[in-house]
Amino acid sequence: MIYLDNAGTTKMFEECLSVHKIFSCENFFNPSALSNESLQVEKCIKSAESFILEKLGASEGNVIFTGCATESNNLAIKGMFRSGDWEYVFSAGEHPSVFNVAKKMELDGVKVKFVPLNQKGQVDLVELEKKLTNKTRIISIMHVSNETGAINDLEAISKLKVKICPRAILHVDGVQGFMKIPVMLKRTLVDLYSFSGHKIHGPKGVAGLYVKKKENLKELFQGGGQQFGVRSGTENVSGIMQLKKAIELIDEKNNYEHVKLLKQKFIEGVSVESGVECVDFEGSPYILNVVFNGVKGETVLHALNQAGVIVGLGSACSAKKAGNRVLQEIGFSKEKIISSVRVSFNAYQTLEEIEKSSQIVVDVYRNIRSRVS
Repeated sequence: MIYLDNAGTTKMFEECLSVHKIFSCENFFNPSALSNESLQVEKCIKSAESFILEKLGASEGNVIFTGCATESNNLAIKGMFRSGDWEYVFSAGEHPSVFNVAKKMELDGVKVKFVPLNQKGQVDLVELEKKLTNKTRIISIMHVSNETGAINDLEAISKLKVKICPRAILHVDGVQGFMKIPVMLKRTLVDLYSFSGHKIHGPKGVAGLYVKKKENLKELFQGGGQQFGVRSGTENVSGIMQLKKAIELIDEKNNYEHVKLLKQKFIEGVSVESGVECVDFEGSPYILNVVFNGVKGETVLHALNQAGVIVGLGSACSAKKAGNRVLQEIGFSKEKIISSVRVSFNAYQTLEEIEKSSQIVVDVYRNIRSRVS
């Protein structure tokens, strides 16, 4: 089986298993307790936090560990929400864990503004500037699109914040960016940055939220006051330490160059078929949209699955819903949306695997077309 849905989840590094055993069966102590053993576990969590801050290129701030990116995004937005005459600005291309929060806020009577995307899939900076005012409370714009791989310019967005609404909070969903493309938060005015373990070969059930000033973040539920009083509950020590191990194993720069080659090889392989169109937004090399003219993407997905290749239809959080609002926002026709799939790579795949997968894609498409034509 060749797995090409890595934007949905990734295979965990086997090295994480030994870390899980250590912190679940040996150093299993509660980091909130007062024994020497518990204090040592607490130090391990602090070391993981410092390590992640370094990888984020942050000169200040903290990391709140959560259970998933959806929780991180909800904590960021709801934790920074304030009543009053404020306005909340989101890009139209956000992941459901941000977009649906924004829509719920809108239904509740909050002043919400959505910024359109340009044809490259990025947030339209001209339109963003028009939406921002001195009443803007939160700006929430993802780093890398989970649907297209388009990369938003965090430094340019930061400049608009300084110019128009310096009091605003800038939240970035960095799930598809962290450890895949360069992140240097100290060059930006990002206040909150979400990331997730299972997108970078760590375990499911652990994620994080970078917080520049933790005292500004409201708690969403009450408890024992762990993690600076922001996210109560006993920390998932094993998950946190496995996440750290996964990050340690990633060679971000070399991975990036390798994945660029994988993507290029795949595009070359499937482009020999005239009915297959690769839509490369020239963003992250990890994500590619492929359109199969005249055939439903879901039909191709199931046929490829039977042939030994797994692809996706976009965000796994909304894959079972009709349409794709992000592709629609960019200007894809209804027919093109229905006929598209998302292909996403990981850095531990070989050129030979990708070459084989592209041939399978072409063969499957030709077989389907021969039966429906």
